Amino acid sequence: MTLVLNEEQRMLRDSAQSFLDGRAPIAHLRKLRDSEDDTGFSRELWRDFASQGYSAVLVPEAHGGLGLGVLEAGLISERLGHTLTPSPFLSTAVLAAWVITHAGSSGQKERLLPVIAAGETVMALAVDEHGKHRPSATNTRAVRTGAGFVIDGSKLFVLDGHVADTLIVAARTGDDTLTLFLVDAKARGVEIERTVMVDAHNAARLRLNGVSVGEDAVLGTVDGGGDLLERVLDVGRVVVAAQLLGLADEVFARTVTYLKERKQFGRQIGEFQALQHRAATLYCDIELTRAIVLKALQAVGVDPASARLAASQAKARACSTANTAVQEGVQMHGGMGMTDDFDLGLFMKRARVLQELFGDAGFHAERIATLGGY
Repeated sequence: MTLVLNEEQRMLRDSAQSFLDGRAPIAHLRKLRDSEDDTGFSRELWRDFASQGYSAVLVPEAHGGLGLGVLEAGLISERLGHTLTPSPFLSTAVLAAWVITHAGSSGQKERLLPVIAAGETVMALAVDEHGKHRPSATNTRAVRTGAGFVIDGSKLFVLDGHVADTLIVAARTGDDTLTLFLVDAKARGVEIERTVMVDAHNAARLRLNGVSVGEDAVLGTVDGGGDLLERVLDVGRVVVAAQLLGLADEVFARTVTYLKERKQFGRQIGEFQALQHRAATLYCDIELTRAIVLKALQAVGVDPASARLAASQAKARACSTANTAVQEGVQMHGGMGMTDDFDLGLFMKRARVLQELFGDAGFHAERIATLGGY
C-alpha cells in the first residue's frame, strides 16, 4: 500500500475543506453552543452536507451512494477535525452506513441506505455501558421470545442518540455472544436522555426497558455480532483517529501563525530557539501520525486481517499527538490560550472527548499487546 493519495481522493479532501471552511467555521460551533441548541447540530447544514455527497461516501452506488471506502470517509473526518463541526457524519454516514452495507439484509439496505445517503435520517451506535470503553463488558441482554427478542439494559456515550431515528444496539444473546439489533428510537420502553459533552457536542444515555423487536431487527446473524461489532468499531476508531489528526494539524497551524505574529523583547517569539525546537518536534509528531492513520484507513478498507492492529496503532498514536498539540498550543499562546476568546480551548475539549471515544491510548496500547501475544 502506498501512503499517497490519488487525484480523486485529493479532490474529495479539498472539496470538503472548501465546504466546511465556508459553511461551518469555528463560529458555527460557538453559535450552537451559546444558543443551547436542542439538536446540537444544524439540520440545514447536514442536508447541504449530504447534497455534496459526503454522507453517501460509504453507501454503495446501487443504493444511491458514492460507493467509496473508509479512506475517503477518513479524509472528510480529518477536515471535520479542522473546523470542529458538529454533525452526525460519524454516527450515521460512517458507522451505520458501514454496518448496514456489510451486514444488513436486502430489506434493511433498501430501507436505510438511501436515506443515509440523502441525509434524511440519523442513526446511532449504542455500545458502551461503563465510564470507560469496554465492549467486552456488555451487560445489555436480548432474550428470544416467540415474536423476536426483548431487550433490557442501558447505554452511555451514544453519539447523536438524542436525535436518532434508529439505534444500533449491541446486546448479549448468550453468555459469550453478542448480536446487533436495529431499534426504533421511539419504540415503547426506549428512554433517551440527552447529554451535552464538554466539547459542546452531544451524546445520549439510553435505557431499554423490555423493548420488543422482531427477527427482522437483527443485523447480520444472531450470536454473530461480536466480530461484526469489533469490525465496525475499528472503522470508527480509524475515522476518529483521522479527526484527531485534523484537529492537531489545525492547532499546529494556528500556533505557528501566532509564533510569527507575537512579539516579545522586540522580536517575534518564533525566533526563540526553544520554541522553534518544540514546534519542530510537534511537526514531526504530526507527520508520523499522518502516515500511521493513512495506513490504518487503507487497512480497514482492504485488509481486514491487519485492520485490528492498524486501527489500535492509529487511535493510540492520534490520541497522543492531539494531546501534545493542544497542550503545546495553549502553552505557546500563554495564559490567554485557555480563555474563551481564543479557539484553542475548544480544540482541547474536543480532543479530550475524541480520545475517550472507542478507547483511549491506554485501551489501545493494551489491545496492541494482546494482539501481539503478550
